[in-house]
Amino acid sequence: MRPAVLFILITVMLDSMGIGLIIPVMPDLIQEVRGADLSTAALWGGVLSTAFAVMQFLFGPVIGGLSDRFGRRPVLLISLVVMALDYLVMAVAGSIVLLLIGRIVGGMTAATQSTANAYMADISKPEDRAANFGLVGAAFGLGFVLGPLLGGLLGEFGTRAPFYAAAGLAALNALFGYIVLKETVTDEIRRPFQWARANPWGSFRQLGRLPGIGPLLVVFFLYQVAFMVYPAIWSYFVKERFGWEPATIGLSLALFGIMMAVVQGGLIRPVLRLLGERGTVIYGHLFDTAAFLALALVTSGTIALILTPLAALAAVITPALQGIMSKAVGRDAQGELQGALTSIMALAMIISPLMMTGTFAAFTDADAPAYFPGAPFLLSAGLILIGLAVFLRAPARRSTASDIR
Repeated sequence: MRPAVLFILITVMLDSMGIGLIIPVMPDLIQEVRGADLSTAALWGGVLSTAFAVMQFLFGPVIGGLSDRFGRRPVLLISLVVMALDYLVMAVAGSIVLLLIGRIVGGMTAATQSTANAYMADISKPEDRAANFGLVGAAFGLGFVLGPLLGGLLGEFGTRAPFYAAAGLAALNALFGYIVLKETVTDEIRRPFQWARANPWGSFRQLGRLPGIGPLLVVFFLYQVAFMVYPAIWSYFVKERFGWEPATIGLSLALFGIMMAVVQGGLIRPVLRLLGERGTVIYGHLFDTAAFLALALVTSGTIALILTPLAALAAVITPALQGIMSKAVGRDAQGELQGALTSIMALAMIISPLMMTGTFAAFTDADAPAYFPGAPFLLSAGLILIGLAVFLRAPARRSTASDIR
């Protein structure tokens, strides 16, 4: 594997690893700085996640557009340096306000996933893009393995230790990228930066001009809203339902990440050959529906631990959808496309944490009309079924490389 590609995969891995590092300690950290109960901590967790997502939503197209104009290399390196500094601020934050500021800055730096995907698109043949996006997804899954494991272990030394670890890893990767990353944006495909397109709505409008892309963006959005139930609610759900400690929470997320890495790094290729991109999307939606229903109803911690990695078998949806859409845009607009998809993911992160944590609080609060901590997973299953219906109604189209100009 080329060192530059390794850097891209490490960057994505660190994005998810940084998130996974702090997930196991977030309930205790919020309770520490706010002195609140778990239900209130979950609501504050939703606010922090939403603030992160708002910034990612706003800056996804900006970062993608900047990478189309100035190149992938400077965008990635600068973002990593800022990310490292942001984690240091969160490590010393003594109030919910500083944590909120940290999540705002973190959302800006996390928008670089669009640039990482654009880099992979730059170096890939159109027919290989879905599989290579799967490699990026596998790196994300691997980060989800290492992050929660380290976060759970480091959490035993205090709620701040994971933040210092995340800062150090981001800084080391920035140094590695400075040494090995080569630029892929040439004058042939360099595109002027335009503020009219460097915002979510302008980007969506440009992409919407392509036949058949609109429904796919809706499907992508609904899937992301449903999928975000894991980072939004998992720590609170398993602590409430099974009384798990940070180490066990980290282990469960690690199992999920291992399977994500296996699916997106290896199984995605034979699945794509067998089912094609459209069939792969359909399979993923059906499997995800079953997984969410099972998690909503599970009452045994052991069974939940078994179900966690199995749920990741539906992780083929994102790379398959990305592959379909990437073939429909020209080489000079890959950054814009990936920026728009990053904004869609961020929009889902704006909506989903508040939706999921609110649902969780409504069904676990002392005054809840019915005790049902698995309610957010039932909600996710419904969203997945709606997305599948939209996808099935969308006409199957032969993807062509068309420029968005």
